[in-house]
Amino acid sequence: MTQCDRIWTHLLAYGSITQKEAYNLYGCFRLASRICDLKRQGKEIHMVLETGKNKFGEDERHARYYIVT
Repeated sequence: MTQCDRIWTHLLAYGSITQKEAYNLYGCFRLASRICDLKRQGKEIHMVLETGKNKFGEDERHARYYIVT
């Protein structure tokens, strides 16, 4: 199973994924590239920027990719 397959399966099961989740669950360092690959395959995936805190308590922004059902 490829990283793209794992990411797509995750999106179908859970609806969304972040870079941190992709790395922790699937060892995927370049989620944005895998999302691009999936889009080239015709998958409809959207992105929203979220704000959170990093491990030092500082503000940070990260992308959450999701499929529209």
